[in-house]
Amino acid sequence: MDNKLNQQGIFITAEIHIKDEVPLAQGVDAVRQFCVDMNNEPGCSLAIALQSKTNPKHFVFWERYDNQAAFDAHFSYEHTQAFIKSALTELQQAFDYQLLTSED
Repeated sequence: MDNKLNQQGIFITAEIHIKDEVPLAQGVDAVRQFCVDMNNEPGCSLAIALQSKTNPKHFVFWERYDNQAAFDAHFSYEHTQAFIKSALTELQQAFDYQLLTSED
């Protein structure tokens, strides 16, 4: 993981939920592998999943991309398409942020 977290880029926070009918272990394995794959994408300097302490099927993803092109490319990669098509999870919500900018 590059030390780019203090540099401007595309910062994504996404909440996902492993579907009720999906066994927890299967969902966790898929989430874990998806993060490994994202961390190997060019232009992605952070992809981690945080698991809820009270609902183990609920996760928050934290992701950082160098730029919009890297974020857009994320959706074209085979591993991203496979994760989406697996239908093991549901996206609850997602946020796109930037670093706090200084007042000029």
